[in-house]
Amino acid sequence: MTVELLWWDGCPSYSEALDQLNQILREEGVDAEVELVEVASDEQARRERFFGSPTIRINGEDALPPDGGEPYSLTCRVYLTRAGRVSAIPDPDDLREAVRRAE
Repeated sequence: MTVELLWWDGCPSYSEALDQLNQILREEGVDAEVELVEVASDEQARRERFFGSPTIRINGEDALPPDGGEPYSLTCRVYLTRAGRVSAIPDPDDLREAVRRAE
C-alpha cells in the first residue's frame, strides 16, 4: 500500500493529520511509510489533483474525495466530521474506513 500526505506550507494542520494517519496505520497493522508531498504552486496543485492541505492519498487515490466542484489549489482543506462539524483534518473513522478499503 502506498500512502501519501500532500500538504501546503500555508496550512498548519498537516502535522496533526500526519499523526492521526500514522496512528491509524499502526492500529490497523498496515506496514506503510507515509510519503510527504509538499505542494508549492497552483500548477503543481492541478498536476497533483490537490484539493487542499492536508490531502491523503492511498494507492494514488484521494482517501476521502470531495463531493465535487472543488478546485485544485493552494488552500487549507476542510473536512466534515460524522458529527456534522467542520474540521481541518479528516474524521478518524472515515480515514480508518479508507485504509481498510485499500487493504
